[in-house]
Amino acid sequence: MKSTRVRVILAVAAAGVALTACSPNQIGAAAVVGGERISSSELNRNVREYEEALAKAGVSASQLQFQDSVSQLVLFQLANAKQYTKVAESKGITVTDGEIDQVIAGQGGQEKFEQQMLQQAVAPSHAREFMRSQVLISKLVTKYGGGTDEAAIQRGQQQAIKDLQAVPITWNPRYGQLNQQRSQEQPSVFVDAGRFGAAGASAAPAAEQPETPQQ
Repeated sequence: MKSTRVRVILAVAAAGVALTACSPNQIGAAAVVGGERISSSELNRNVREYEEALAKAGVSASQLQFQDSVSQLVLFQLANAKQYTKVAESKGITVTDGEIDQVIAGQGGQEKFEQQMLQQAVAPSHAREFMRSQVLISKLVTKYGGGTDEAAIQRGQQQAIKDLQAVPITWNPRYGQLNQQRSQEQPSVFVDAGRFGAAGASAAPAAEQPETPQQ
């Protein structure tokens, strides 16, 4: 089994889907992904769980050097995982539990996998589902590109981006607006962060997804 870094696609590649308001039927939603809500209560549960896992590991958010707040990054990962899953499954892509187990083993086992998920701002109970979404979108990119070489991945990404545009993410403006022009000078995932503010110095864990396997 080969492994290829997929420089994805994220919500940024969904070409301007960061809307500035929620419609009335989205009240109480932290984000809406292709019409499916991520409730504020769901986000809060994940944030609490994530922060408890950090504390248990003896790690602080400042040590991870997040540019964005924990709430913003946890929401970002929840929404992108849901978007990737919706898109890939709509194209007939599937992933087995065994494949996810292989990814975890390939990353050094459960303990290292859990450490990596903490660095990615993913709550423990969401870790497998998050990884599942990464494998799904990676498989879709490979299917579209017709291979795992760099040129094939670029072809696959271009088509996958078009699919992602059909499943937009609407962000509740209280969590900020998506940064559509990320750079080394402005690496944060969100801008105009509002009451949540910034938490550190670098958003790299949310900016680049982990390696996922290709058949």
